[in-house]
Amino acid sequence: MAWNLTADFIETCSCNMLCPCWYGVRELMVMDQGWCASTWLLRVQQGQADGVDLGGRLLAIALDFPGPTLYDGNGTARLYIDDGASAAQRRELEAIFQGTKGGPMAIVGGLVTTWLPTQTTPIAVQEQGGTVTATVAGFGEVRSQRLTNDAGQPTLMQNTGFTTALQFDNQAAQLAPSGGTRWADPAMPRPFETRSGAVATFTWSVS
Repeated sequence: MAWNLTADFIETCSCNMLCPCWYGVRELMVMDQGWCASTWLLRVQQGQADGVDLGGRLLAIALDFPGPTLYDGNGTARLYIDDGASAAQRRELEAIFQGTKGGPMAIVGGLVTTWLPTQTTPIAVQEQGGTVTATVAGFGEVRSQRLTNDAGQPTLMQNTGFTTALQFDNQAAQLAPSGGTRWADPAMPRPFETRSGAVATFTWSVS
């Protein structure tokens, strides 16, 4: 059951910038369109679960919540794991990111009613400057642009509901608009495009 994981987290969301769910306050978490759809891109830097090395793996998570708030739950979600992962890596990553092995994803898993079958597919990521572009073959594209001020300093959220619950490093995430992100998995409730976004790093562990 023991595992640990360090990863880059790139979030995109269909709400306007900034998605109200980040605040973690029930009264504020009303979705802009009455529903919310999101894609997360995760780049695992290092980690292991029950002796299985997870370093270097890429995965995405698509989530759809019918609203009107995140707390209403009843979400639909799917994992997409890069096709270079072994069967053991896929098994462990699925358990961690569906929340069945504990850790922060257990919170998200508690809001998801339906986990669609995990997909294995090529995932390609390019990064130039502060822009990350990723293609999840057959399902969609993720685009994330880190937001900075005129001096080039990152625009940060810190100590919000999500940055705390998801245990991001320094409880902080950098704002990163996600215009250009498009998702079209026919098994998900709807195709969607995104505007809001944030990026962060985290180190999770369960002993």
